[in-house]
Amino acid sequence: MTIEEERAAQLAVIEEEIRGLTESPLYEYRTLNHYNPVIGEGRPTAEVVFIGEAPGEVEAKTGRPFVGPSGRMLDSLLADVGLKREDIYITNVVKDRPPDNRDPRVKEVRLYSPFLWRQLEIIQPRVIVPLGRHALAFVRRHVAGFPTEGSVSTLHGTAYPVNAPYGRAFVMPLYHPAVVFYREDLKEAMAADFRLLAGLLAGRQPADSTA
Repeated sequence: MTIEEERAAQLAVIEEEIRGLTESPLYEYRTLNHYNPVIGEGRPTAEVVFIGEAPGEVEAKTGRPFVGPSGRMLDSLLADVGLKREDIYITNVVKDRPPDNRDPRVKEVRLYSPFLWRQLEIIQPRVIVPLGRHALAFVRRHVAGFPTEGSVSTLHGTAYPVNAPYGRAFVMPLYHPAVVFYREDLKEAMAADFRLLAGLLAGRQPADSTA
């Protein structure tokens, strides 16, 4: 069995656990609406993991992360710097859709966070990319070495060396792709951040990375 196959099998175990997570406050809502949990998808040996907040309706219907309008924007930003979905792994902090697209509640985040933690331990990405404030909060709580202050607007596009569960890595916060739908003025900043990310993955550490 290759490393990729071994990690894929470990991720499949997590998927089965989440499918049977009856103690989740979102389980009944999932069942009533014939939704799927959204575990994540991509390469089990990816060098970068993107972390969103929680699935939307399209994602819950398909069981795939970032396949609605935000996903199309993400695909476009990746393509502009020569990256594809097959090159990355993408998931969410919360694996089930909250009703009416509300923010995840503290209890929900606490319940699902260990699964995300295990995904990171399995995939062992060189770069962790939190998309938006909820993913940023997860990183802040769980990853040693990341700044304890600051928002996405002040931290985005900088590669922060951290102590991940599997060793040294970088965290590079980025704006959530949905931001561009109501803040068109941020589109160029987002594109610039993705260029920095591509450079980091290519082995070019950004000049403004913290030491």
